[in-house]
Amino acid sequence: MPCMNNNGEITEMARKILTAMSESASLPEIAAKTDVPLYRIRGAVRELVEAGLAAEQDQNYVITEIGAAALKKSGISL
Repeated sequence: MPCMNNNGEITEMARKILTAMSESASLPEIAAKTDVPLYRIRGAVRELVEAGLAAEQDQNYVITEIGAAALKKSGISL
């Protein structure tokens, strides 16, 4: 489940997850906020972290400045 499409823009799934990370959240909290199964959240969050769009912080995940900029570019402001 790629977090970026061929145009270099974040996918709908990435938008949902990054929005859920606007406040520090655990993987189960992100799954609950997005209504996406936890197993899918794990893989997607791993990709977002590898892409620099999210970061792990004390066993929770937060959106990075790069992630916030990508959300803004897609029309979502936090």
